[in-house]
Amino acid sequence: MRAGLFRQHGYCLAVWNGRQGCALEDLSFLSLGLLALALLATGVVAGIIAGLLGVGGGIVIVPVLYYMFTALEIDPGVLMHVAVGTSLATILATGTSSARAHYKRGSVDMDLLKRWWWAIALGVVAGATLAGNISGGALTLIFGIVALAVAANMMIRKDGSHLADKLPGTPIKETLGFLIGGISVMMGIGGGTLGVPTLTLFNYPIRKAVGTAAAIGLIIAVPGTLMSIFFGWGVEGRPPFSLGYVNLIGFFLIIPASTYAAPLGAKIAHAIDPSKLKLIFALFLGFTGARMIYDVMV
Repeated sequence: MRAGLFRQHGYCLAVWNGRQGCALEDLSFLSLGLLALALLATGVVAGIIAGLLGVGGGIVIVPVLYYMFTALEIDPGVLMHVAVGTSLATILATGTSSARAHYKRGSVDMDLLKRWWWAIALGVVAGATLAGNISGGALTLIFGIVALAVAANMMIRKDGSHLADKLPGTPIKETLGFLIGGISVMMGIGGGTLGVPTLTLFNYPIRKAVGTAAAIGLIIAVPGTLMSIFFGWGVEGRPPFSLGYVNLIGFFLIIPASTYAAPLGAKIAHAIDPSKLKLIFALFLGFTGARMIYDVMV
């Protein structure tokens, strides 16, 4: 970790990883307090934006964590890995609740999942393995490029437009599942950001696409979180109290904060035109993606 907030006054800040660590009294309580406040703020911001725009938390949490960790001078070599890993861990909780709710309403296409899950899971394993072995800059670049592509799709594509009347057959369908799993896990997002546009592109009803994508999020988050822990085990420079690339402070603070703040965003959303909301999110995502690419290139 580079010199900065977490190396002030010579405090021991070795990150606990099951083999090494430091006594709690050796930690800078000011540093930990600032980290906790930043992560709590991440949850609030993510919740408001998610409630306002109706998007999954990961596409919001990752860039917010990225800038929070940058401000706190976390090692840039692991900064994006921790943002992605922590986001995937939060999806374990939020995604379970969302998938269950959609399943009860009959909006999860179980037949599709039975035929598609293995391709998605294979993509997750491949994507997580790649993410665990590339630089933080490369991971940031991937997020930025895909975020720009998603933003462009939202601004250009007309509502109700589709490419075909149904999903393609083998092997194209499996390839799509592989790409959704692989790209999503590298970005630290669930199934909504890529799954919903893909399914609606093939004339899936929007409610069923959203419900099925929520279930896909769990297929991504479970192995993705475990592999984030594995590849980050013992890596230097992570924030305090990180299990692999999953920051436990972030995990336990972001979930309740985002859950509490989401209704506020939803309340604001009812007072704004839906088309304007879509434009707001596309602009937010486009700006975030462009900024992250710029950070890597300069």
